[in-house]
Amino acid sequence: KIFLSPPRMMDIDDPHTIDSLDAILADESKDTKEKEKAIYKVGEYLAKEGRANDLSSLLKRIRPFFGVIPKAKTAKIVRALIDLISQSPNTTPLQIELCKESIAWTKEEKRTFLRQRIEARLAALYLKIKDYSSSLAIITSLLVEVKRLDDKNLLVEIQLLESRVQHALRNLPKAKAALTSARTAANGIYCPPLLQAEIDQQAGTQHAEEKDYKTAYSYFYEAFENYSSLDDPNAALSLKYMLLCKIMTNSPEDVNSIINGKLKFAGKKMESMRAIANAYKERSIKNFEQAINDYREDLSDDVIVHSHLSELYDNLLEQNLLRIIEPFSCVEISHVAKLINIDNTTVEKKLSQMILDKKLFGILDQGNGCLIVFDDPTTNKTYPVALETIQYMSRVVDSLYEKARSLS
Repeated sequence: KIFLSPPRMMDIDDPHTIDSLDAILADESKDTKEKEKAIYKVGEYLAKEGRANDLSSLLKRIRPFFGVIPKAKTAKIVRALIDLISQSPNTTPLQIELCKESIAWTKEEKRTFLRQRIEARLAALYLKIKDYSSSLAIITSLLVEVKRLDDKNLLVEIQLLESRVQHALRNLPKAKAALTSARTAANGIYCPPLLQAEIDQQAGTQHAEEKDYKTAYSYFYEAFENYSSLDDPNAALSLKYMLLCKIMTNSPEDVNSIINGKLKFAGKKMESMRAIANAYKERSIKNFEQAINDYREDLSDDVIVHSHLSELYDNLLEQNLLRIIEPFSCVEISHVAKLINIDNTTVEKKLSQMILDKKLFGILDQGNGCLIVFDDPTTNKTYPVALETIQYMSRVVDSLYEKARSLS
């Protein structure tokens, strides 16, 4: 068996380290700090080997040890091991089961501090698998409990999580309210850079939903700076959202210069936004659709990007249709569809929507399959001017009446 011998703790490449852990924990000659380091070493080894199930078993196996160390250290070890499990791909169901089992254990042991943090983690996992109702149920009960205990750090995390869940449900007013509460609570405490980055990221997302892309860009930039200072992989995501804001503010030419200045983050995320920016700059629907198909994972599968690209696609389609229709007074829909390289049904649907929104003046002759375009109606300025004159005359008469009444 392998025993600890400082300064070299354990060889994490040795498969027998797991077997030796029980002996180390049972060895009374070892102090608590050495035993903690042994647990971390075994956890790191299992994470490196991708053995998530063994990590889960390890967490259950060392619970007797938690009875002899402070509760704060117990919470640190449990959270660290759950974080190590999350590093393995496709382990979300395992993490959920482990969190549920750990919550039951904390209730038995009456470890409120640890239970609340594992419940917050469970709510985040439910959000990840899109089980929003379960996530909100946990958040609602946690908020009441944490507010009563006045645990500001956990309160900020929970309110930020609530904002994300509400945003995913497209309940934007509640998402904004939860984010405002989180930022208010964060102002009264020391906010770690990672948590501040998450708040800025959510604030940028919220402003982007409100079409305030310039403010959103500044928040995403702050999030990017914090993430990149911590070498967090979310930095690339914040940079992608920054590029999206540039495209949405009709500045696609800035995208290439930003990407070239951040070569450290080069990859599919950046190339996907470059492709979208180039297509938008060229006003090419074909290239736009090609970019979405080529980078589906980074564009269509990203909920935030997808919602804004849908709007961008609609604007691009409208601009192209107006440009094609402009020379005609009557044109076949099939001809327009051929010129724009889109099927007839989509073109007809978009044209009818533009007519209803008064972006295009005309009618669809479905019997003959053509669009009849009208000249833009000229507004008669006589009536508004006449109404304005009457309003001024009314004020003069009212003024004269008041003066006459005061003299009598």
